[in-house]
Amino acid sequence: MVIQRWQSLLLLAAAVAMACFAFCTIGQISTADYSLALSSLGFSYEGIPTGDAPSGWFQHTWYFFAVAVLGTILPLSAIFMFKNFRLQKQLTIVSMLLSMAGFCIALLLGYNAIDESAVSWNYSVLCAPVIAVVALWLAWRYICRDQRLLASTDRLR
Repeated sequence: MVIQRWQSLLLLAAAVAMACFAFCTIGQISTADYSLALSSLGFSYEGIPTGDAPSGWFQHTWYFFAVAVLGTILPLSAIFMFKNFRLQKQLTIVSMLLSMAGFCIALLLGYNAIDESAVSWNYSVLCAPVIAVVALWLAWRYICRDQRLLASTDRLR
């Protein structure tokens, strides 16, 4: 018998938070000539182009998108690894590292990608990796607690 209660909900909450981080606009970067939307896919020009104004993508960031999507997929797959506590804990720890890496990449891209620009962040999306890390840490604690509980009941047999 495997006890899976809170950690499944926490892993799902972490996956939802990272999905929002992966697919929503994280911030807006304004320069003297144009403004760009920053998402995990990259920088895209904002607004409807008029005249000779640029449109489309300014720069793609596939590595950032890969980190954000892996941070979404790994907690979802950890939910279904309930029969293997060790693998579930490892996936949770790797998911925490990916969430922290995604947050750091977003900050580095926002502040360092384009010179002489101002950044305005969408804080509700920017704090999604922080929420995911907290949820993953709590899930890891619940997984460890269930593992200890099941080990103690096995000793009684």
